[in-house]
Amino acid sequence: MKETHSYMQAEKQATYGIVFNEGRTEVLLVKRRDIPVWVLPGGGLDPGELPEVGAVREVEEETGFKSVVVRKVAEYLPVNKMTQLSHLFECRIVGGEAKTGAETKEVGFFPLAALPKLPPPYEGWIRDASRNGGTILRKKIEGVSYWVLIKLLVQHPILVGRYLLTKLGIHINR
Repeated sequence: MKETHSYMQAEKQATYGIVFNEGRTEVLLVKRRDIPVWVLPGGGLDPGELPEVGAVREVEEETGFKSVVVRKVAEYLPVNKMTQLSHLFECRIVGGEAKTGAETKEVGFFPLAALPKLPPPYEGWIRDASRNGGTILRKKIEGVSYWVLIKLLVQHPILVGRYLLTKLGIHINR
């Protein structure tokens, strides 16, 4: 009987690529069009797509940069219906140039010491990747809870409203 990894059996999965500059002092982020917040490039896996292939695809689609996977940083396990199994890969740019697209409003490198305001869980994921550990982390997604959603709804009602619409499959791209 052939052994399969648990993530191969999960229904919905996401994959993300984290790209550092050469000195590992800056990280590449994208500002989404549908919800104008800064995040790591990434998104849902296509049916049958391997997570590392999806990460390279997402980096190129959202930033314009061609990349290769350097290493797998982590598998983040879902904690509620707002989360899904998420794979994080460190990638290195091998070509292309920064450009926006259908999903991306802005693309840029930011110093690790001066990141823009990021929604959960991206700040923690950037910290995990910047530690450059030799083992693949496997832990629960942190900072994404219904309580946090309610708190953010009070602080940023339009952004959270747009986020909830995306969860229903309604994307407002500007």
